[in-house]
Amino acid sequence: MRRCLVMCFALCLAACTNGTTIFPIDESGQSQLAENVVVTRLDASNIRQFSNPDRAPLAASLNTSRHWEYRIGPGDVLVVTVFGQPDLNVPAGSQRSAVDPGFAVQADGTFFYPFIGSVLANNRTISDVRTELSTRLAEYIPNPQVDIRVGAFNSQSVLVGGEVKSANTQALTTVPLTLLGAINAAGGISEDGDLTRVALQRGDHVTRIDVTGFLERGYRQNNPILRNGDTVIVPKLRALEAFLLGEIADPATIDLSNDRISLTQALTRQGGLRDGRADARGVFVFRAGLDDQMNVFQLDTSSPTGLLLGTRFSLEPGDVVYVTSTALQRWNDTITRILPTVQAVSISESLR
Repeated sequence: MRRCLVMCFALCLAACTNGTTIFPIDESGQSQLAENVVVTRLDASNIRQFSNPDRAPLAASLNTSRHWEYRIGPGDVLVVTVFGQPDLNVPAGSQRSAVDPGFAVQADGTFFYPFIGSVLANNRTISDVRTELSTRLAEYIPNPQVDIRVGAFNSQSVLVGGEVKSANTQALTTVPLTLLGAINAAGGISEDGDLTRVALQRGDHVTRIDVTGFLERGYRQNNPILRNGDTVIVPKLRALEAFLLGEIADPATIDLSNDRISLTQALTRQGGLRDGRADARGVFVFRAGLDDQMNVFQLDTSSPTGLLLGTRFSLEPGDVVYVTSTALQRWNDTITRILPTVQAVSISESLR
């Protein structure tokens, strides 16, 4: 379906000729386009930001704080030790292990402790509960020394599935669990797993995250700490391609799976611009953005400077590169006519 859409895209562009020469991008041309279309003319002042662009950025609504503090919940089992008071330790003494029975937090978020009765633990930190126990026990024991740890973490968990070797449910503990840590704890990805589009569902919102961006370039925000109820799904690997169309010597699909390829590299590999027919000022790249935004980049390659700039523009999966002919109409009319087809290609990519 994707390739059919690309062919339709090429035919649509071929039909957009009326003998008028393409014009450079200007403010008047931009104003004639839809609000969700952003046109950028590539030059020395802005090329750096497109040299190594982030993939699959985190949504603004996703909490990416690096702070983590475990909060107790129903089902957790608390192990309480009061030093010097063996009668208050169950089982008695220092031989207790983390798997021994302790005080289970009930459905109402409380647990019962000798002398002081019901203690609220739900949604409180270990430090909070320790402080309350020490204060209340002080009425019966002089200067009580209290230690609390969670013997069984049963109240909070995340689900990891999709293209991992061992899909599972993982309990959250006092040690923060990151997205990459959860995937590793599920045995890592399968041969068909794609770390560039990992889906993180938090509540009703699903965010696509490029975990490869963390591994290769150190983007910490692409390895967030997981929260209770999160669902992590690793999708199947898909073909990572860009499409080169128009007045190119050999229009083709470019594979971006293994290496980053610049705009100039892609054009050169396909024989460059078609002699006598291509307008070197009209090299366009169409790229789908967030929230239905469409980014359109124009590169003027009529001089060596333009080709040099093109070596610093990295193509991204789903990009559509089109080189105009000298007979195309004004650039903004051309963009307006072909955008629906480009957007259809982008939608088909996002559904894969």
